[in-house]
Amino acid sequence: MPIEIPKDKWTGSIRAVTIGATSAEGGTRAKSITVGGQTSMPYLHYEAPMPNKPVIAIEIKSRKPDDWSPLLADAWGEAMADPAQWAKKAEEAGADLIVVALTLADSPEDAVRVIKSVLSGTGLPLIVWGPGQAEKDNELLVPISEATKGEKIVLGICEDKNYRTIVATAMANGHLVQARTPMDVNLSKQLNILISDMGMSKDRILMDPTTGALGYGIEYGYSVMERLRLAALQGDAMTQLPMIVTPGFEAWKTKESKVGEGVPEGWGDWKARAINWETLTAIALVESGADVVVLRHPESVKRVKSAIEELVAV
Repeated sequence: MPIEIPKDKWTGSIRAVTIGATSAEGGTRAKSITVGGQTSMPYLHYEAPMPNKPVIAIEIKSRKPDDWSPLLADAWGEAMADPAQWAKKAEEAGADLIVVALTLADSPEDAVRVIKSVLSGTGLPLIVWGPGQAEKDNELLVPISEATKGEKIVLGICEDKNYRTIVATAMANGHLVQARTPMDVNLSKQLNILISDMGMSKDRILMDPTTGALGYGIEYGYSVMERLRLAALQGDAMTQLPMIVTPGFEAWKTKESKVGEGVPEGWGDWKARAINWETLTAIALVESGADVVVLRHPESVKRVKSAIEELVAV
């Protein structure tokens, strides 16, 4: 006898969010990227089609980093010294988006120059992160926002202590924001409420629930993301936002990725191990509902893109 697969019927859906603006939309990007729009839990194609598949961003820095793994330096080579070249190489490696992470050493003039050079070097939409200190973030992101008006870049990272200035400049210049909270459903909702109360449209917010790397709390992060998606589909408007996660940042700071000498023989080849750590972290998060995953190594990008294609195949 035929087996009938039970199907859930959800009252809610995930908002579709578009990053980047083409010339027809008032920007200069070769294409824009839309994420979200789901009406069921991830990859249950028999319940509902998936309108937009997850996308991959590659993280680059405004200055050549001295604290990144030598394995990453080997992969990107001399391009790491020039953000525009690095962005172009990242596009060639398969990136859908470029993340430019600024540093404490950047002045506002430096930051604007770097972002403009990256915009010239690639046609991909951009996400721009401040260095992670509230005053410095505001100092750098406000002039960048003004200098790139109409490009629909994502500004971040908004947290509970520094979201006001970032949200205000994003609203004034037609950009989006990345809202990050510790791994907690209620904290994610609360920050989204605070940002929305400022008048920010919900279709200009990416939710960053934070994650750990493989073996470092990923189970908890996965669970939080799953609960956020369930709440959204059940009708909670403040969780109905696409999710962005940073497995590259998380995976490459673990000892399994960082350490190449003085480790047990059973750990195997350093490069293979490090890339596997990033790849498996990212794929787990994609399966939990991530819409944008930010990676660092080009081989990880290749592998995760292949996994996404298998997941979205009907």
